[in-house]
Amino acid sequence: MTLHIRPERPADIAAIRLVVIAAFKDVLYSHQTEADIVDALRAAGALAVSVVAADRDDVVGHVAFSPIRIAQARGDWYGIGPVAVRPDRQKRGIGQALITEGLRCLSSLRAAGCVVLGDPRYYHRFGFEADPELTYGGKPSPYFQRLILNGPLASGEVNYHAAFGSGQ
Repeated sequence: MTLHIRPERPADIAAIRLVVIAAFKDVLYSHQTEADIVDALRAAGALAVSVVAADRDDVVGHVAFSPIRIAQARGDWYGIGPVAVRPDRQKRGIGQALITEGLRCLSSLRAAGCVVLGDPRYYHRFGFEADPELTYGGKPSPYFQRLILNGPLASGEVNYHAAFGSGQ
């Protein structure tokens, strides 16, 4: 396997959609809208960072980062999601490589920070931590975490791009 982590290219769009659909197909908490979310973010110009894992020319993973709004925040904040790795390539570090590169890209954009809704045991390795000052859906949660990149702490309700609808 020759894995390359790189920005998405126009020729990758159809493959990204297939990877995202496959990655979430059997996930119980999924509403099966993740591929539509990525497409809508792209169409709205809100796909701030879009990174793929490619084995030669075969896209096997993808991560999206999009702008979010936080009531009391300075600087630009972003949300991770969705993160998708083709099922036959999962558990090999591809998701970790995608997230690491995406966070590096955000840092180079001088982003203030990033949030994620996910398993704290997984996202802790990147430096994410729950913060009761940040809420999503009106309440704090140990599954809703933040990472400070280049800015001060933020507080308040987090709002994702409209592409997420009520699915995030």
